[in-house]
Amino acid sequence: MTVINIGQSVPLGSTITDAGVNFCLVATNAVLVEILIFEESNSTKPISIYTLDKKYQSGPYWRAEIEGLGEGTIYAYRIHQKRNGLNRDYSKKVLIDPCSRGITGWENYKRDKSSDESDNTNCCLKSVVCDKEKFNFKEFPNPKHSWEESIIYELHIGAFTKKIESNDHSNNESCFKKFVKKIPYLKNLGITSIELLPVFCFDPNDAPNGLDNFWGYSPINWFTPHFEYFNEISPKKIRQEFKRFVEECHKNKIEVILDVVYNHTSEGNSNGPVLSWKGIDENLYYFLDKNKFQDVSGCGNTIAANRSLVRKLIIDSLKCWVNEFGIDGFRFDLGIALTRGENLIPLDNPPLFEDIESDPDLTEIKLISEPWDCGGLYKIKDFPSKTTFTWNGHFRDDVRRFWKGEESTAWDMSDKIQGSPSIYDLEK
Repeated sequence: MTVINIGQSVPLGSTITDAGVNFCLVATNAVLVEILIFEESNSTKPISIYTLDKKYQSGPYWRAEIEGLGEGTIYAYRIHQKRNGLNRDYSKKVLIDPCSRGITGWENYKRDKSSDESDNTNCCLKSVVCDKEKFNFKEFPNPKHSWEESIIYELHIGAFTKKIESNDHSNNESCFKKFVKKIPYLKNLGITSIELLPVFCFDPNDAPNGLDNFWGYSPINWFTPHFEYFNEISPKKIRQEFKRFVEECHKNKIEVILDVVYNHTSEGNSNGPVLSWKGIDENLYYFLDKNKFQDVSGCGNTIAANRSLVRKLIIDSLKCWVNEFGIDGFRFDLGIALTRGENLIPLDNPPLFEDIESDPDLTEIKLISEPWDCGGLYKIKDFPSKTTFTWNGHFRDDVRRFWKGEESTAWDMSDKIQGSPSIYDLEK
């Protein structure tokens, strides 16, 4: 008989213990939590269901240690919530752990067309228990280039490596293994850092008119590398391969910066699919107004990054990529959206960035943000974080106009070459 113990409230997600696996989930509106265990990645029914009642609840945390489980366990959640007239019924939805270190089930996965109440067990994604082994900084230390010396090369890992041949000519090497062959080329250019466009796991079907989601700007998880960039399906091997990629970059004194998307998710608005956050606690994770998703991301929803439990999840994600994968910095997609408070009101002292500034694991990490969002907020020289640099979109736009040969662009170009004194109030 399986033994289920009252678990620990830290850390979030699934953690291997001496006896089994500790599961911890934040679900403030739940009255009952089910942990589903699956035999295989393509299983359409769980082999075991463990029901957690109030005994396993501590404030917003639901936690249980299930003995006998271990690394590679495939699991998911179902959440039964209080009903107050506004909450939708997602109790039949099988949900990814927001802290998943591995995701599987792509063989049977089908993207929900809407937030209906149907059972998705036969076509859902699932989480995988993974060992959270720390990155070997002693052998592969961060290059730590100063900002003044930094030359950042932005790239999409799939597109950048598409035409690079594999060693065995089967073209079956992962994007990250292929990338290593381009390191001499990048070093010859003089770059000090690469900035990877989103590598968080995303839904390839999250695109209109039957197109593929190429860019990956709508994540389904903030802790897991995207599976399509690897030729492995094992979450453990995916994690190991991504670490080896960072190790090779560090050996060559190249920093790795990630373009990260915390301002919205792939779940869209009330008509979008139910994959994780929405079914677990949509009133916590998203800004809602009378059951309507508020949106300054342009993608249907906006993450409520001002709330303490949501901030905790984002901070845990950042620390995962830093401590477990060795990442050197982050560029926040629509980062100014993360500075909004209730009713999307801009905050002068956004708590998320205060948390980042005070976390010892993140104090030496490069931080860059887009200073705009789709709600019209734009703070480029007055971004409300002391340690976060901003992308100068005016530089990009003026260089583009000048390069195209548009009239009356020389003066603007001159200003940008001087460091944009018109924006930053610099002395010429």
